[in-house]
Amino acid sequence: MLRFLQKRTPKFYYLQKTFGQEKFNVLDVGAGNHSASKTKRLFPKCEYYGIDLDRHFNNDENDFAAMKAFYEMDLTLLQFEAIPNNHFDFIRMTHIIEHLTNGDEVIRGLLPKLKTHGYIYIEYPGPKSTRLPSMTGTLNFYDDPTHVRVYSVNELRALLKDSNCTILSSGTRRSWIFLLAMPFRIGANLLKAKKPEANMFWDLLGFAEFVFAQKN
Repeated sequence: MLRFLQKRTPKFYYLQKTFGQEKFNVLDVGAGNHSASKTKRLFPKCEYYGIDLDRHFNNDENDFAAMKAFYEMDLTLLQFEAIPNNHFDFIRMTHIIEHLTNGDEVIRGLLPKLKTHGYIYIEYPGPKSTRLPSMTGTLNFYDDPTHVRVYSVNELRALLKDSNCTILSSGTRRSWIFLLAMPFRIGANLLKAKKPEANMFWDLLGFAEFVFAQKN
């Protein structure tokens, strides 16, 4: 049951919806926080490739063992030659572009790595996040000093359409799993004498936007 619910959280939902338990290659742009181990545990047939600025951002030997390859690079330099073209079935970019002044160029630079008919999922704090209350852990866009640029659904939809992609879904992220779990997560924190975490309110208040597209 837990694995069923995990596959329906935003980070994994479109992988499950698109591939189920079939084999696929995924390029995870922002591969920290044990993302490789978590992804391989849910999708054991996938080949996981990761990109990050620092290979040691909450990764351990189990994560690197789960990876087919890891690319340690500064995305803003747009130097993607080491990554094979026309190789990936899915590119995932969750909460990455808001840290990049040239996130649009990064997306364009990575699209050649995607196979024809491959998929890309991009998630980021939307313009509404600039108007939300400030909270420890980032509820307002500017709570995180490493956030440097606000992107929008319309901007990214236009970028992907101009890059020969078809938009399959887009809008404000609303995960029913996270919405249902919200009272229990808040309650668990309070029992531990901890304050609720900002990300517990993201889906309720519309903090994040997403675009899901397929390369033609």
